[in-house]
Amino acid sequence: MTTQRIAAIATLSVGIAIGIALDRSGRRIVRPLVATETTTAAVPIQRVSNGSVDPASVAVTQDEATVIRVARAITPTVVSVSQDEGSGSGIIVDKSGVVLTNAHVVGSSRTVEVGLADGRTLSGQVLGRDPTIDVAVVRVPAQNLPVAPIGDSDRLEVGQSAIAIGNPLGLERTVTAGVVSAVNRNPRGISLDGLIQTDAAISPGNSGGPLVDSHGRVIGINTAVLAGQGASGLGFAIPINLANDVVQQVLTTGHITRAYLGVGFADIEPELARQFGLPVKEGIILTAVEPRSPAARAGLRPQDIIVKGNATSIQSGGDLRKLLRSLKPGATVRLDVIRPNGRTTVPVELGQAPTS
Repeated sequence: MTTQRIAAIATLSVGIAIGIALDRSGRRIVRPLVATETTTAAVPIQRVSNGSVDPASVAVTQDEATVIRVARAITPTVVSVSQDEGSGSGIIVDKSGVVLTNAHVVGSSRTVEVGLADGRTLSGQVLGRDPTIDVAVVRVPAQNLPVAPIGDSDRLEVGQSAIAIGNPLGLERTVTAGVVSAVNRNPRGISLDGLIQTDAAISPGNSGGPLVDSHGRVIGINTAVLAGQGASGLGFAIPINLANDVVQQVLTTGHITRAYLGVGFADIEPELARQFGLPVKEGIILTAVEPRSPAARAGLRPQDIIVKGNATSIQSGGDLRKLLRSLKPGATVRLDVIRPNGRTTVPVELGQAPTS
């Protein structure tokens, strides 16, 4: 495989970013999603107010009915999170008062103000944060809170519908809808990787709010947008599986540890394999290996194609991320790698991902 081919693959699959815009108050701009498909068939839906059904109904499209249903279900679980340097959004993930948000939303604060959908404002304790993936966990003194259901970000499909809810510019629980534009993004100008790309308009204050699928399950935590001349629809969210792993570690151990491999990669799909003459139709191809990382020390290099890890099939980047989440720093992962000269197994001793 030529250097030109791998460069083309990296451009096609990972994407070229423009630059990240940060709100000067400490809030990062983030973007929700826009609908992929519009139906013309109208379906009746009744307005609901204070738990009662209004006899007057309105005609909406099927897509609109989906957004309305999801917004009604998820909005009560969305909160505002604020501290002296800025504010953003969050999502309740446990009825005992556990809130998931961005690390940059809580900043260095040990306590933050959390505004609930029922109008209460509570003092929240920051239980843990990982700035390297921009996730923070907060607990508020409340019980039996409404909880957002969690989806599976390892199985997202490009083009599927998504809905974002947050507090842009202080406008509480604003709803926007759109699509998953791409997965496994590693945009330049932002020190995060494996992100979900979305295409909806975003504003300061959306950070930390949920990105939700059409079934009302949280698939991501909105975190950033790339902005620049001619840029539009370049928003990013942290995959919920990664964020939820941080939540579980904080609640069970009180600290965060993550296994670290140190590679950038792109998914191999049949059309990409055919176009570039790849020897497999699925798997991941390495686009970068970080210097002095566990991957580099083990001898992995760009253009390596990974098809298995510890005898488990690696069909996409989601499979590799899931495998790494199941392992601890210091563990050895055996990667089945395809190279121009044949197939080999590369053992890699995983490192500790940096946190603070």
